[in-house]
Amino acid sequence: MLNLNLSGSIALVTGATGDLGRVMVRTLAECGADIVIHYLSNESKALELKREVEALGRRAIAVQGNVTKQDDIERIKTEAAEQLGTVNIVVANAVIQYQWTSILEQSASDYESQFESCVMQSVYLAKAFVPAMIEQGKGGRFIGINTECAMQNFPNQSAYTAGKRGMDGIYRVLAKEVGAHQITVNQVAPGWTISDRDREAQSERNEQYESSVPLKRRGSDQEIANTVAFLASDLSSFITGAYIPVNGGNVIPAI
Repeated sequence: MLNLNLSGSIALVTGATGDLGRVMVRTLAECGADIVIHYLSNESKALELKREVEALGRRAIAVQGNVTKQDDIERIKTEAAEQLGTVNIVVANAVIQYQWTSILEQSASDYESQFESCVMQSVYLAKAFVPAMIEQGKGGRFIGINTECAMQNFPNQSAYTAGKRGMDGIYRVLAKEVGAHQITVNQVAPGWTISDRDREAQSERNEQYESSVPLKRRGSDQEIANTVAFLASDLSSFITGAYIPVNGGNVIPAI
């Protein structure tokens, strides 16, 4: 009997107060993990999530920090270790938001922000959390939230696509570098996903987008969180270096 059980695990979710992050937090906690809830500015939502996790019988802390700053990530690691223990599941979900436009119009600072929040966040998280996973000797999970845009390369996506494709390179190399320690490194690539924001605005449907998706619908935030929970669990113990689209087949990697 298959059992997605994360009891005894401690998971960090960056960008935990965002549309996808908050569902990841709830889902990982429902599976039994204690949670480090990272936030940049939305302290009220972080504390609300903390209460939700604790109501499920799990431990949780809310930690503020800028994931593009190595010192902040090191501080998050220290607070997590002191209050909960060794983090063995890292979910790099945070990303800087910006206004998309053409390459000719996009500012250089937007490319820099995407590099910082996609590539360097992942590097800093690896430097901070992987050594303790290795020392603990029980393996671990390193999961990044990528995007279908990294395969689409549509107009106006350049800064986001560049950041996420750079992130992809980091994860593929890291998977090979830490695999001997039974630490898996994988990416989840959502499509245009339905979240609470859509439900509140009643904007879940978009026929133009749905027409290009083989499953003829948009995915949900819960479906993204389910994939993250699977990759965080022992059920995925022999999967590493993967880029997994969760988008109803809207992009399909080739061999």
